[in-house]
Amino acid sequence: MKIDLKKQISAYTAPRGSFEIIDVPPLRYLMIDGHGDPNAQEYADAIATIFPVAYKLKFFSKRELDRDYVVMPLEALWWSDDMASFTTDRDKSRWDWTALNLVPDWITDEQFADVRATVEAPVLDRLRLETLAEGRCVQTLHLGPFDDEGPTLDALHHDFIPGNGLRMTGRHHEVYLSDIRRTEPAKLRTILRQPVED
Repeated sequence: MKIDLKKQISAYTAPRGSFEIIDVPPLRYLMIDGHGDPNAQEYADAIATIFPVAYKLKFFSKRELDRDYVVMPLEALWWSDDMASFTTDRDKSRWDWTALNLVPDWITDEQFADVRATVEAPVLDRLRLETLAEGRCVQTLHLGPFDDEGPTLDALHHDFIPGNGLRMTGRHHEVYLSDIRRTEPAKLRTILRQPVED
């Protein structure tokens, strides 16, 4: 039976048009760090590295561990020295990022290293497997183009979070539920998540 982690982890659903406060458990991801516009080659190289390894891990798990699962969607952490570059300026050249892909917790560091060694990809030397512990977060579902996220993020950062006695802690997190190659921009579904604390 194929496991779909999106259906097992409640953080992979979010309401549209409102914010919710959730607790995200520690999760393990394939990760690659980078800087700059996500439309540039560096980000494309990160994706072109993550997914060949993600699929090889899936096939390894199915064949060797008898545990099949659905490869999870692309995710990314985003941050900048000036948060206005996300919400109002949208100056993508100033963004830092970590591209992410969730893997099941039964995949070990050794198995990841063995599988990675069988893959050829642009920035394989920068790929790692690491746990991200976000804890309490606020999230919502954004429907539409990525460049239309600004007002929602502005409301999240300046209205909802301080209005509920919270403050931002970790990095802005996006979960890309839609395949950008096959989905028109108006129908893109993206979870916008922000770690917070009291």
